[in-house]
Amino acid sequence: MTLAIFPLDARVRPARPTYTRAQALPALLRQRIVLLDGAMGTMLQQRKLDEAAFRGSRFADHPVPLKGNNELLNLTQPQVVLEIHEAYLAAGSDIVETNTFGATGIAQADYGLAHLAREMNMQAAALARQACDRFSTPGHPRFVAGAIGPTPRTASISPDVNDPGARNTSFEELRAAYLEQVEGLVEGGADVLLVETIFDTLNAKAAAFAIEEFFEASGERLPVMLSCTVTDASGRVLSGQTVAGFWHSVRHVRPLSIGLNCAMGAALMRPYLQELASVAGDTFVSCYPNAGLPNPMSETGFDETPEVTSRLLGEFARAGLLNIVGGCCGTTPEHIAAICHRVESCSPRRVKP
Repeated sequence: MTLAIFPLDARVRPARPTYTRAQALPALLRQRIVLLDGAMGTMLQQRKLDEAAFRGSRFADHPVPLKGNNELLNLTQPQVVLEIHEAYLAAGSDIVETNTFGATGIAQADYGLAHLAREMNMQAAALARQACDRFSTPGHPRFVAGAIGPTPRTASISPDVNDPGARNTSFEELRAAYLEQVEGLVEGGADVLLVETIFDTLNAKAAAFAIEEFFEASGERLPVMLSCTVTDASGRVLSGQTVAGFWHSVRHVRPLSIGLNCAMGAALMRPYLQELASVAGDTFVSCYPNAGLPNPMSETGFDETPEVTSRLLGEFARAGLLNIVGGCCGTTPEHIAAICHRVESCSPRRVKP
């Protein structure tokens, strides 16, 4: 397949999402296990892009170092982002996430680029939309998930160990930042909104509030997916809730799916996934773990090969725990292709009507 090559700093004209496509996703989830993509950051790291590549011509004179600001690549290296999306789609992904994990004004303020947050989201969604439209067929539609990350600031936890009541953000600041992100993602062509890697339930509530605010103002409504992160063997998110407690705190959102991602590999994630699948009986369940534990000697930075990760997730599928599956940190198109092979003959987890 021939890839479109963009000049540096090129813009992609956003397309309005086709809502009948988004409405098709719940029906597909009842038919089979749906495949997410894998890690964007891992694939970008493999490109070994330098400071000049991150800057492009547009930001050549920006006063702050920009290497590592992956979301900026939507503007300066769009062809790289597009190629990664297409690699995951070729591997079997039904849903690709936009390159917007840190594309809020709050996160971009660290780089002096908060004013570009909406543009980053719109361009990221347009790139993913272009890739999905190229791979979609009547029998195999592909979907764009607008990725909404947790921000580097938390509403529930003090950044100062000597002052438990201190906070470095507020619900209102988070709401406004998330609303701007949602506006850009939908304008760029997202089919579904994915609030992911949730470690603070209050941050997630701010995101959900902003999403609903957008829906009410626009008259448009997309499916919403939620995915939290269990940070350690305590089985809790960083703000202190168990998986079941988290679900009961957000179930009023009536998400299309609830799930777990990041922080740990599939083997360690299983008991928490079982707990979530048990309590969220009327909601689809997702799981996209890291490729095991960090391993600096590995090409991907994590220790699990595609064979290992896919075998573990295949066991989850056969146990009836999954509706949506993919990979987080350390996973690649090879991991997704292997997962696709493992779960293609498995029935999806049953969800109550």
